[in-house]
Amino acid sequence: MNFTPTELGASIIFAIAVLHTFCTGYFESLAKNSPRHAGLWHLLGEVEIVFGFWAAVLVIYMSLIDSLGSAKAYLDQRNFTEPLFVFAIMIVAGSKPILFVSTQILHKLAQGLQFLLRTRSAPTLYFLTLGITPLLGSLITEPAAMTLAAFLLRDLVYRHKCSKTLLFGTLGVLFVNISIGGTLTNFAAPPVLMVASTWQWSSAFMFSNFGLESCIAIFINALAATLLFHQQLIEPNTANKENRIPFAVIFMHLLFLFGVVIFAHDPIIFMWLLLFFIGYTTAYPKHQSPLILKEALLVGFFLAGLVVLGGLQGWWLQPILEMMSPTAVFYGSLTLTAITDNAALTYLGSLVTGTSLDFKLALVGGAVAGGGLTVIANAPNPAGIAILRGHFPGGAVSAVYLLLAAIPPTLVAIAAYRLL
Repeated sequence: MNFTPTELGASIIFAIAVLHTFCTGYFESLAKNSPRHAGLWHLLGEVEIVFGFWAAVLVIYMSLIDSLGSAKAYLDQRNFTEPLFVFAIMIVAGSKPILFVSTQILHKLAQGLQFLLRTRSAPTLYFLTLGITPLLGSLITEPAAMTLAAFLLRDLVYRHKCSKTLLFGTLGVLFVNISIGGTLTNFAAPPVLMVASTWQWSSAFMFSNFGLESCIAIFINALAATLLFHQQLIEPNTANKENRIPFAVIFMHLLFLFGVVIFAHDPIIFMWLLLFFIGYTTAYPKHQSPLILKEALLVGFFLAGLVVLGGLQGWWLQPILEMMSPTAVFYGSLTLTAITDNAALTYLGSLVTGTSLDFKLALVGGAVAGGGLTVIANAPNPAGIAILRGHFPGGAVSAVYLLLAAIPPTLVAIAAYRLL
């Protein structure tokens, strides 16, 4: 492997950043034990801050080892469309009217299932949230589906006092199902989006090669989690129903949502739509709730840092992929996804020329199957963390517990992709 001092330093900094994500709980404990510098430790304990922080360290390192001009040139070459898109879609999808209509749809479906199966509403809603919402990711994109599911689960599960097993078990299933739920089309999942144009994969191709397998895995994961945790789920409070939101307001929000999705590759347009959306919610505040600007900004910062750090990892990732068989590529990409963004991984794989169809399918299959193992494995994961983190012990999501919780649903996804 040939590498430059800049690339070697970038990989060392990247490794430190990955290690940092597993130590956020330690920094939170430091904040409690060291009040004098609690602000600094809280900052370093925020998962969303990690990669943005170390990306800044990388830029300083590049400026010192080469020049400020070369560091600026490198940043100018990075594509920040994905961080900007996730920032925009989180704000729109997390608005009150969108959450209201999503909740109403799930409640109607739950009522039908309850009538057929004679079950309680809480397990039914839990199953539908983990089973149906991830599939919506193939239409409204994975970040939007993650935002919706996280808010729905927050109200159904995380606002109540529950066991650590339920907290992390739900999160693990959510992350895995969202990662594979966007594979029914060629534009919704970041790792698919990175290769669809290069390899000329259409939505019909994605559905025929991943659709059935993904649906089966999502259904099994959602059902298994529901059966495992149904006794811990608390019936939702229906005594204080929210006031209904006028159809016109819902319609306008849906227009903004689909507008951002349609122009997902045009940051100038979807950022203009976002600003217009913020203006609209300010002008008509009656049926609005505070927009999740802080959470979306933190997630965008996280992903932008990942873009900066990930751009210099090709010197070791690409040679590894080139020497693998399709089977090895599947399990290799699944493993590598845990320590690097799966979209960056598939992008690097798309640069390898002369690969077979089996190689390509294995690369994408492994990348999406492993998308729930860590916070950094899949771009929408930080969005879920940002919404739900406050309900975990100490306000921090343990990377170790998340990994352990995500392994069972990941094994289901592996079996679906390799055996079906």
